[in-house]
Parts: sequence; C-alpha cells; structure tokens
Amino acid sequence: MSAPVIIEDYDPRWPEYFEMLRSRIGAALGSLAAAIEHVGSTAVTGLAAKPIIDIDVLLHSEGDLPRAIERLTTIGYAHQGDLGILGREVFRAPSDALLHHLYVCRPNSRAYLQHLAFRDYLRIHDEDARAYGLSKRSLASRYGSDRDGYTQAKTEFIEAILRRVEGSGSEHFSSAARIIS
Repeated sequence: MSAPVIIEDYDPRWPEYFEMLRSRIGAALGSLAAAIEHVGSTAVTGLAAKPIIDIDVLLHSEGDLPRAIERLTTIGYAHQGDLGILGREVFRAPSDALLHHLYVCRPNSRAYLQHLAFRDYLRIHDEDARAYGLSKRSLASRYGSDRDGYTQAKTEFIEAILRRVEGSGSEHFSSAARIIS
C-alpha cells in the first residue's frame, strides 16, 4: 500500500530547498538547461502542499535530451521516460536527496508552460490559491493512500485555472496560453 497523501502548511524553507536542488542540477546540466524552475504548490508562498519540491528543467534544444539524461544519471537520477506526457521526461531522484520530483522538458513543452502558467496564476490570485489548498486537504482526506485518485481529483481544479489563463488575454500568461490552447 502507498503512503498516505499528506498536505502540510506552507513551509518557508521550500524555496531554499529548491535553490539547493537547483544548484546541483544546474551544475550537472550546465548550458543544456535554458531554465530551471520551481513549480507546483511548494512554489506558491502560503499554499498548503505535499512536502515535495517539483522542478522543471527546460532544455535549450530537443537534441540535448540524451546528454541531459547522461549527466543527470551521473549524479544519481534515474530516467523514467515521459510516463505518457509528451515533451516532459521524468527522473527519479537519488534516494539520499531532499524529496522532490524532477521533470526535464523539451523546448515548447506544453507541460512546462502549463506548470508555469498555473504556478504564476496562483502566485497572484490569493483566493484561488486558498481554495486550491482547501481542496487539496479535502481530497487528501478522502483519498488517503490512493495517490492516483488524489491526483485525478485535482485535475478539474487545475484545468479550470488553465482555462482562465487561456482566456485572460493577460500579457503575463500570453506565451503559456498560446501553447495551452
């Protein structure tokens, strides 16, 4: 049986943990990485979350993926494939690392832009961020150790936010919205 889904109050150390991980990942990838972003709920100040840092790496070039896989393997990451999401490769973190998820994204990855759009939206829309936090707590209670069920149940909320981003016309979200649509 899986471990239960645990949602914690925002921890102000999460950005610091991201920076520590970012430094190590960035050193390994060097110029292959166009960006290394803290995404997910731990990237939104004040938002309750599972205490797992989500990291997206955007590659400069599609052709950089094999070298990125090789370099990340040398520091203990295990490549898991795209797990059904095109443009985003999943890596299992080393067992001795801070708890995190690592995704390496190809240029123009829809998943990458959606992660940024969702994070940035919640960073500036406090009411929606609070509602999302409350929803996650409720879903964690309902789904217990069923992580897949919990994740699927959150999808409706996330998609509703992404539809708002797409329709907002905001310059802040315009590049992500073009890819999402």
